[in-house]
Amino acid sequence: MSGQETAAALPTAGERWAFFFDIDGTLLELAETPSGVRVDGELVALIRRLHDCAGGAVALISGRRIDDVDALFPGPHLPIAGQHGMERRDAGGGLHRHAPKNIDWPRLRADVDAAMAGKPGLLVEDKGLTLAVHYRRAPKLRRHVGKALGELVAEAGGSLRLQPGKCVLEVKPAGRDKGTAIAEFMAEAPFSGRLPVFIGDDVTDEYGFGVVNAMGGCSIKVGAGRTAARARLDGVAAVRAWLEALLARSPACNGTGKEEERR
Repeated sequence: MSGQETAAALPTAGERWAFFFDIDGTLLELAETPSGVRVDGELVALIRRLHDCAGGAVALISGRRIDDVDALFPGPHLPIAGQHGMERRDAGGGLHRHAPKNIDWPRLRADVDAAMAGKPGLLVEDKGLTLAVHYRRAPKLRRHVGKALGELVAEAGGSLRLQPGKCVLEVKPAGRDKGTAIAEFMAEAPFSGRLPVFIGDDVTDEYGFGVVNAMGGCSIKVGAGRTAARARLDGVAAVRAWLEALLARSPACNGTGKEEERR
């Protein structure tokens, strides 16, 4: 995709968009561990401003837990889909949790811990509804992680699914992903009746790109790699710069719209 095609595919100011953002690798630079990321005040202010200008139609779509996202973005609680859509907070503050069925979660956690024991550099993260094994600090163990988790998923007989990401592999209940989360938001106010924009960087975001494309919205891939997204931005800095420019041109944010109404 050329730079010209990318620019043409990006949303322009003044249109009724609903915005959905992945977090790590999209709004924030990746870190060695989930707790290692840093959020600056300018980014928080930018997202709040976009939320206000879009009439509240802004949501974060993450593999993180909702509580962890709230800790990163303090202030008014945004709509959030956490754990790849396994939990969701709507614009009215209502919580929706899709707890795994027919899965012995304590036993699964124990089996994952046992499979990763004695492997320095691996980090097992229990998010409550999903289990993630991070190997960014031990990339040579990627095959071990994949083989061990693949066997556990196979034993579950279709009730679990492996979800790959950047230096992480997750075990999650089947049937929910970032695409289903976006679809749920789009059926509710203030998102319904708008066109969705989803920005993400990882393979987990491809589910969201597919749903957004089917709705006639704008899917934006951050960084390199094959993707179903129809537009692309180079990196986290480019995402922020594009959002700043979008807000600067938006009548709803710079007062132009109100001035035109008075005329």
